[in-house]
Amino acid sequence: MDVAVLGATGDVGRQVCAQVIERRVLPTTSRLQLVGRPGGSSGRASYGLRADLIDAYDEHAPLIDVALDPADVVADVIVLAAGRTAPATAGVVTDRAALAAENQQVFASYARAIAEHGSGHEVVIVVANPVELAVATVAAELGRHRVIGMGAWLDTLRFRREIAVALGLRRHRVGGFVAGQHGDDLVPLWSTVRISGLDAEERARAVAGLRGGRSLDEFGAEISAAQAELGGLMADDPERAFALVESWPPDLRAVARPWLTHQSGAKTASGTAAATVDLVDTVLDGRDIVVAGQVVLDGEVTVAGQPLRGVLGVPVVLGPEGWSRVILDEPAEEEARRLHTAADRIDALLTPWGLGRDGGVPGSGPVDRWDAGSTRATTGIGGARTEQRWVAELTGDDRTGTLMAVASVFASRGVSFDSLHTGDTRDGAGDITVTFTASERRQRLLIRTVARLQSVRQVRVRAVAP
Repeated sequence: MDVAVLGATGDVGRQVCAQVIERRVLPTTSRLQLVGRPGGSSGRASYGLRADLIDAYDEHAPLIDVALDPADVVADVIVLAAGRTAPATAGVVTDRAALAAENQQVFASYARAIAEHGSGHEVVIVVANPVELAVATVAAELGRHRVIGMGAWLDTLRFRREIAVALGLRRHRVGGFVAGQHGDDLVPLWSTVRISGLDAEERARAVAGLRGGRSLDEFGAEISAAQAELGGLMADDPERAFALVESWPPDLRAVARPWLTHQSGAKTASGTAAATVDLVDTVLDGRDIVVAGQVVLDGEVTVAGQPLRGVLGVPVVLGPEGWSRVILDEPAEEEARRLHTAADRIDALLTPWGLGRDGGVPGSGPVDRWDAGSTRATTGIGGARTEQRWVAELTGDDRTGTLMAVASVFASRGVSFDSLHTGDTRDGAGDITVTFTASERRQRLLIRTVARLQSVRQVRVRAVAP
């Protein structure tokens, strides 16, 4: 299995790459692709980042590759962390409309390239902001079940941690989810909170104590007031600002603390990357696990008698082929109201690009057409899905492990040999001839990966006439 990180040299992208390796999410025979933009600092830094990662993690690093063209992005799991980010400066207000307009073009260019040149089975995990716009843009090309935004999962982990801290517990003993829009319009689903060791009655008392009689109907106003107060303190007394956050209830802390962290200039790259790698690991693990994420809904769940459609953060089942089901019981009335409000605000954000609930995929009508994805994703333009036979002629070191390394590249990517032959050895190297069947796109991936092996000196490939 292979992972590509779009925007690998950004703050979050670097952390994702490092944590994927540190947590050993990928074996040494898999491939981590660092994707940047050509002709600028991103392109140069991608090669530098590759060298730095190998220097740091050589003993257990996967094969690390660099791509500077969207058409060269090939992986089983793609992390979309590309695009401009909000300024990390105290007192600077983000122009979300300008950020959306600039980043949507980036999202669209990558989405089109993946649809046209990819395998048709990639799962895309969206980190870039606005998360909901990126999810909608990519899902319009790839189909909605293969795209998930990590914002709701990050918010969920923060929410669980704040509850755990308030109760003197570790986070793994607290369950519960955050839904809605990533950012100020998130919806803490207090009705889903579960605490290890407490029965239903004890849990209800604990939750009531944590909430202090507050309602989600005033949550938006609380967030605005908190940001105004923190913004006034941050420039002159950051220590007091962070101490003030500690005095607030868990759901408000879950919003205010990361906002303040970003405003401080420290940014939130480590936590964001950790949540992202959680989802990467889940997809690669092969099991279905319940997480939270921004996805394109088409009435899979009904809240307060109204089916949810369009992009929204909700608890879903995530597995190797993307998300499959929504796991959300009827929430409390206040939660339902805030969910519908968040859905309306997301829809307003997406409408200018024809990605709202009424517009669906640009030019194609209602939202239920998302399942089809774009024509590029299903017709195999350019022969991307047409398989044929290839012969790869390799020159590799004459030592133990060379054949195993070559075989692992093919096996870990689901491609079997039609035949494998070894030839004479000379000057410490030997010839290996491999015949296999794959699409042109996958052939290029395989050959490029084999060429990166330390024990392989040269690779030549040719198509076999039918």
